[in-house]
Amino acid sequence: MAGLTAPLLGLEKKSLREQALSALRTAITSGELEPGRHLVETELSEMLQISRGTLREALRQLEQEGLLSAGSRGRLSVRHLDTKEIRDIFAVRAALESLAARTLCELPDRVHVIESLHHKIDDMEAAQDNSLEERIESDMEFHRTLCRLTRNETLLHSWTSLEGSIRMSIMFAGREKGVKNMSVNRHRDIVAAIETGDSVLARKTILEHMDTAADNLVA
Repeated sequence: MAGLTAPLLGLEKKSLREQALSALRTAITSGELEPGRHLVETELSEMLQISRGTLREALRQLEQEGLLSAGSRGRLSVRHLDTKEIRDIFAVRAALESLAARTLCELPDRVHVIESLHHKIDDMEAAQDNSLEERIESDMEFHRTLCRLTRNETLLHSWTSLEGSIRMSIMFAGREKGVKNMSVNRHRDIVAAIETGDSVLARKTILEHMDTAADNLVA
């Protein structure tokens, strides 16, 4: 795996599993470890300066996140998404986030919810001139917050389990298509719908948002 750069070069001794997990996740979602690439434990453990046991823990987590897939012999490789998988991912996202929007609409006092979501949109706007990775994270944080504000831990856990696959779908599509989905105005529409308290409108807005996002990525 010659040629790989930071964050795969060297880790501090503290929280090695977490650092390895973060480094590998970033390398995969940035495209440094490209889709379809087989992972060799001996090379990775030497490069990251960690034991193979610690590395395997990190790799298992990445497989659970949907970033890695196992072949017939259990050999792990960076997951490659096709158009059907991307549409499936966004269909599940739509179901989860439309539930979140409906839940938020039913709150008697939505002021703090709207304020929190507007703050996340401000962060998205501030990140517009930043790297693709930073823009993706600001977009993800908006949607993560949408789910978190419901205080439904099962919903949030289900959404979080899709994070790796969501990032992979953006990398699959490329920068131009990915950035198109990060329109600040499209996200303002979601907040405006929730602010009305109309759960039907909020659900419709989320479903349209996700359908458009999936169409952009696979176009």
